[in-house]
Amino acid sequence: MREEQIRGLMGLCVRAGQAVFGEESCMKALRGGQAAVLMMDGGISPAQAEKYTRLCEREGIPLVKLPEGLLEQATGRPGKAMAVRPGGFADQFKSISIAD
Repeated sequence: MREEQIRGLMGLCVRAGQAVFGEESCMKALRGGQAAVLMMDGGISPAQAEKYTRLCEREGIPLVKLPEGLLEQATGRPGKAMAVRPGGFADQFKSISIAD
């Protein structure tokens, strides 16, 4: 159930323009306070995962680790990370992650 909720919410988030993709853009959003949650695909390289994990810890941003391939399936965009802008979608991702 949790995976289905996240998948649907990710699609809505992208259509609403509340998602940031690409390594440079995600890093910039995380550093600049323009991201409230980071969604990280399970297929990410260990080095890239470490970089995102350290930055999220330093900035106090929740990190949601997804099953491999879920990010692309849910959003239709290739990539290994998606930053979610502050607001209602980010709050919903946080509540799903905490609840499950």
